[in-house]
Amino acid sequence: MSKPAKETGPVYPMRINKYLAKEGIATRRAADELVTRGKVLINGRVAVLGEKVNATDKVTLRGKSSTKKNLYFAYNKPVGVITHSPQLGEKDIRGSVPMDVFPVGRLDKDSSGLIILTNDGRVTDRLLNPLFDHDKEYRVRTSDPLRESFKKTMEAGVDIEGYLTKPCTVRKTGPKSFMITLTEGKKHQIRRMVAALHNTVVDLERSRILNIRLDDLKPDAWREIAGEELKKFLTHLGIK
Repeated sequence: MSKPAKETGPVYPMRINKYLAKEGIATRRAADELVTRGKVLINGRVAVLGEKVNATDKVTLRGKSSTKKNLYFAYNKPVGVITHSPQLGEKDIRGSVPMDVFPVGRLDKDSSGLIILTNDGRVTDRLLNPLFDHDKEYRVRTSDPLRESFKKTMEAGVDIEGYLTKPCTVRKTGPKSFMITLTEGKKHQIRRMVAALHNTVVDLERSRILNIRLDDLKPDAWREIAGEELKKFLTHLGIK
């Protein structure tokens, strides 16, 4: 089970987008959009992008209630779909899912699998915060057979360009395939770890984030996270 690191509580002054995310009103990206559109007020005055607030400041939204229904979805991202910032002609997740939600974290264009979609900024902050060890599981296939020492070396930590990865769990599932569970998410981490051990990833799929599993969800499809599954997920994140 994931164990949160010791926290010291919110630190003020705090950037307005971080404050809105902490309050569960919007993700940081969505909060920036609200500020840009002049929808956020600080002590009755229109906020500006990058502005900081103090604990005693009153933050309100103009023309939109701060109370909203939080939405949570599991989405199976296919290879070729962009998680964030698509370029001209590229397909992104928000073009596939007709809800006002944002992807939490990233999966590179050549990878597939589970992405959490939500409009709850608290999830974004908690799930991506390096102070917390939240486990994510991946299915991986390589171009060449795995060496005898592969499992032990990967689990102990791999030096990727001067950074030693945290201990992880690896289970071989075939001569050229394995499952890996990480508690961190450096850019292209698994691909870089495998490359450091003189092999190449040819297929990578994220199958689980905490208790949320991909299971038989088809590519480019999504399902709502609700009930006991949602309750357990939020509990893992320390969200009441």
